[in-house]
Amino acid sequence: MHMADALISPAVGGTMWAVSAGTVAYCSRRVRQELDDRKVPLMGVLGAFVFAAQMINFTIPGTGSSGHLGGALLLAILLGPHAAFLVIASVLVVQALLFADGGLLALGCNIFNLGFFPVFFAYPFIYRKLAGSEVGGGRQATAAIVAAVAGLQLGAFCVVLETVSSGISALPFKTFLMMMQPIHLAIGIVEGVVTSALVTFVARARPEILANTRSGAPLAAVPLRRTIVALLLAAVVTGGFVSWFASERPDGLEWSIAKVTGSDELAEPADGVHRALATTQQRVAVLPDYSFKQSTVRANARTGTSVAGLVGTLITLAVAGLAGLLLRRRTRPAP
Repeated sequence: MHMADALISPAVGGTMWAVSAGTVAYCSRRVRQELDDRKVPLMGVLGAFVFAAQMINFTIPGTGSSGHLGGALLLAILLGPHAAFLVIASVLVVQALLFADGGLLALGCNIFNLGFFPVFFAYPFIYRKLAGSEVGGGRQATAAIVAAVAGLQLGAFCVVLETVSSGISALPFKTFLMMMQPIHLAIGIVEGVVTSALVTFVARARPEILANTRSGAPLAAVPLRRTIVALLLAAVVTGGFVSWFASERPDGLEWSIAKVTGSDELAEPADGVHRALATTQQRVAVLPDYSFKQSTVRANARTGTSVAGLVGTLITLAVAGLAGLLLRRRTRPAP
């Protein structure tokens, strides 16, 4: 559901940049107030894992479409909403800058659509209410599926609103909406199942992480080394190897655009802000579309995907971890 700049006007893109930046600032302040230094490495490895997991598009049977894990709900369950929003924003920034996944003008939209609704709506008002104190089993699984579907439906609806409000594409509101919502319902169900399975894994390995996050208590006394190592290994294997087997079918957004227009990509305006940002993205993206630049390197597709997965995983680990580290340092009193 990463939006391209071709869908967004500068006015809408700029507004959503401001909204997302404001939310990042608010979350940063809240994370500083939590004073939980032990959460920093967990933020890093979970960011790396979500980056790698988003490379794995799964086929939606009978549709010709695919989807991938959004990850924000999982992050909220394991980290709490404020740290989760910072991590998912870090993932999306790395994807846009280094891999040209999602437009630079649309980055604020993507952070809001993929992060805000799962973190600040689906997690506190649906997942926590339905799951209660349960950290595994049928109630938790149901909560994860319902929350994932709700978050993705709201995000998909916002994509439609932002696109139509921009007025630079020929996508009509009703037709676009009728394509976007059902396909993201299916994707949301899969995301809920995967989220539930991952939460169950963490619950069995370290139930204290879930209990402390739910209660707002720090992770000070919780042993995290094995969990962090397991998540990092999972991220490396997923990004470096499992990504070979990702579906090549268009994702839910591309599929919806194709159903309405006959093409899964729209042409961007050739001048102004769009052109400047497209040029910038082409220059800074070292592995566009998660592969080598064909003009500079000749290699098979799997090698390029593996390199992109490993590079992205490690950079996201560094960016998300550094964000937490900087916030942690700023909480220490001056001597």
